[in-house]
Amino acid sequence: MAENADIVIGIPSYNNAKTVGHVIRAVDAGLAKYFPDKKAVIINSDGGSKDGTSEVIKNAVIDHNALLIQHPLSMAHRITTPYHGIPGKGSAIRTVFQTAVDMGASACAIVDSDLRSITPEWIELLISPVLKEGNDFVAPLYDRHKFDGTITNSIVYPMTRAFYGKRIRQPIGGEFGFSGNMAEFYLKQDVWETDVARFGIDIWMTTEAIANDFRVCQAFLGAKIHDPKDPGSDLSEMLVQVVSSLFDLTEKHSDKWKEVKGSVDVSTFGFRYHVGLEHVKVNVERMLKIFREGQNNLKGMWLDIIGSGDLGEVLVLGALSDKDFRFPLKLWTRIIYDYAIAYHKKKLPPQHLIKSLVPLYLGKTASFVMEVEEMDKDGAEAEIEKLCMEFEANKEYLVNSWK
Repeated sequence: MAENADIVIGIPSYNNAKTVGHVIRAVDAGLAKYFPDKKAVIINSDGGSKDGTSEVIKNAVIDHNALLIQHPLSMAHRITTPYHGIPGKGSAIRTVFQTAVDMGASACAIVDSDLRSITPEWIELLISPVLKEGNDFVAPLYDRHKFDGTITNSIVYPMTRAFYGKRIRQPIGGEFGFSGNMAEFYLKQDVWETDVARFGIDIWMTTEAIANDFRVCQAFLGAKIHDPKDPGSDLSEMLVQVVSSLFDLTEKHSDKWKEVKGSVDVSTFGFRYHVGLEHVKVNVERMLKIFREGQNNLKGMWLDIIGSGDLGEVLVLGALSDKDFRFPLKLWTRIIYDYAIAYHKKKLPPQHLIKSLVPLYLGKTASFVMEVEEMDKDGAEAEIEKLCMEFEANKEYLVNSWK
């Protein structure tokens, strides 16, 4: 291992033989083009791939400025994480932090190994705001299809923004840039044996950077196109993992977010442009069916969590025809805040509590899809902005209920 490096790039992988070669070549080209005078290290943390990923990595052309280190994760670290299904992503990223600190790196980045849209420019956009502008944390900003990223759009972005006052659009994006100081801070946190590190590493990194007053920004990377998710996979597990991580952080930083009012833009690097996006198929009928089944099966639990008034509104929604179904923004905001309060007060085991949110979330998602069906991307984004403003306007309700 090199004794020192200016830049460290981490690429966690697990069975990504089809895409990881392209990712490494793009990273390598970005380092050679934009940082030719810097010593760079590329770390691949592989979780025991069986599809030849390691061979592809070994055969990838690596510039002489970059040193490739493979870090095989043991079977014990093979942990499923949300969004991209890379086992051991938290452990893999911890290795990047450790290497960055050991080598005294000034700037680091992490990119997913299943990316098909990564270009050399991504490396410049994730690293330059740290090296040249003094930022500690760079979140990604992507062009996404209006039906993509619904957990981010309906829960994670509005809530993170309302809580901490910074408009970071993709708090769980998967690609990040950060300073050596930020890596050292992350490494010192006592979370590496917890679910936050296993399942919620992306939202944890973003939230800790904002809540601890590091300098944060975002960089526009264009389209994010990666290996398609299995449409047959159960979404509830992903929702449980992401939302429980979000609520754990809400617990930890309650003294901080109670004082925050409103939100502000953060610096954004990169040239904004519209790109062609892959269409995301959504089955509205199925989502509404699960929502109505939830009404029948979870009514008692919902009453305990959201109260009789909001439950009454939810039951009215269930009686509407599919085409008339619309989920009021204020109601949705109160429901999410009530779930955060129930989590805080330990009304139910965390997994049971958040699983009971799944039908409500699917109802909200179905409503959004129908509302923006005829809108362009900017129109859909304006609807998400309205939801964010609702979260900010109703935050006092949460603060007052938090004891």
